[in-house]
Amino acid sequence: MSPRVTLRPITDEDMPFLLRLYGTTREDELTQVPWTAEQKAAFVDQQFHAQHAHWRANYTDTSWDLVLVDGVPAGRLYVARWPDDIRIVDIALMPEYRGAGLGTQLIQPLLAEGDATGRKVSIHVEIYNPARRLYERMGFVQAGDRGVYLLMERTPSAP
Repeated sequence: MSPRVTLRPITDEDMPFLLRLYGTTREDELTQVPWTAEQKAAFVDQQFHAQHAHWRANYTDTSWDLVLVDGVPAGRLYVARWPDDIRIVDIALMPEYRGAGLGTQLIQPLLAEGDATGRKVSIHVEIYNPARRLYERMGFVQAGDRGVYLLMERTPSAP
């Protein structure tokens, strides 16, 4: 039986989980720096709060959702809905949920929404992010290069 994946809007009570989740997305790069565990934790905390504040201030018409798997917090899915674009602001899953098809489960409804409304679906992805292969399999193509990030888009399918 496959897990039940649901979304709900984030709340202030979710911030400790979201901070932990964010930290897992930075673990690989932080192995490269000679910092103490305390320094790494302080860096992750500062970066998380700066990113969260930036997104909340700069993305309009956005759903800020917690991903739940069988009722357990497993990730986040932030999606901005603009007149011509459904922008995946961020999608992240805890390590134990990665590679199990949940990303596909979360993105497919967005692609269907894009098809139904004639909007492209887009996401910025780091060049070396393994999730880039998932986006390519789902029909996303590179539409821009912003240094370490690529803008990937999937145009709507004809009805």
